[in-house]
Amino acid sequence: MTGKVYKSTGSWYTVKTDLGYTYECRIKGKFRIKGIKSTNPIAVGDIVDFEIETSNNQETGIIHNIHDRANYIVRKSVNLSKQTHIIAANLDQVFLMITINNPPTLTSFIDRFLVTAEAYSIKTVLLFNKSDTYDEETLDEVRYLAHVYRQIGYECIGVSAKTGKNIDKVKALMHNKVSMFAGHSGVGKSTLVNTIEPTLNIKTKAISIQHMQGQHTTTFAEMFDLSFNAKIIDTPGIKGFGVVDMDREEVGDYFPEIFRLKQDCKFNNCLHLQEPKCAVKKALDADEIAFSRYRSYLQILEGEDEHYRTDIWEKE
Repeated sequence: MTGKVYKSTGSWYTVKTDLGYTYECRIKGKFRIKGIKSTNPIAVGDIVDFEIETSNNQETGIIHNIHDRANYIVRKSVNLSKQTHIIAANLDQVFLMITINNPPTLTSFIDRFLVTAEAYSIKTVLLFNKSDTYDEETLDEVRYLAHVYRQIGYECIGVSAKTGKNIDKVKALMHNKVSMFAGHSGVGKSTLVNTIEPTLNIKTKAISIQHMQGQHTTTFAEMFDLSFNAKIIDTPGIKGFGVVDMDREEVGDYFPEIFRLKQDCKFNNCLHLQEPKCAVKKALDADEIAFSRYRSYLQILEGEDEHYRTDIWEKE
């Protein structure tokens, strides 16, 4: 039988067939030693083949094959630096949720996420959430950040799960697609998903006052079928996002504004550091490229992994 993975709890996978039947499945041991360096060889969104077995009048499945993925979102495993963690597979788009405070989303986190999405050709829409809670000064910050990313080519939408602002616009983008919602704990992913589809009733928790961070209400990625012909993958809050499997020479290719300029650099292999007649550095000096983006580029280029581990609220 063939089906799509809707939920992963580490050792068991909920798989749904095209006919709508769901089975709890395990994997054959050999998947763990097939050169997959991931902490989770199977991810939500994967298409898998499985066989049914019956034990004690209970039907379960054994997964024996994973179909080739169209794409996936992957990050470094926080505890096992040499391994990766596949967050979800076979996505049409990702909504990256951003809050300016309560908790703050750093531009380095946004950029690392966008670079990974670009590397796997996954469309990303930036959702600036909790717009109803911001004062004018904070709203100016939102407008500036949205301007930075719109200039690059990313769609940016201000939303509020509480007031319903632009929820219809988000739902229209989701129609007939598999969408993943991602972001730090506490940015309001689950609340927004509940606003989009109230019958789901996904658990939410208040922000931790002590740490200004979310409480990790979602512990495993899970896919849901929505009433308006859409699928959504809700994910655990991500504290840090380490970029994996990327050569230094290709990092700039996943920053669209840098990629557009690189043909104008004097050297074909320009890394946009100290090289002469660098079009990227020239654009940076002319404020045509945001400094925060260039700083993120340098951090990824130099492999400064500590940045993705030590976001300001991670020290517990």
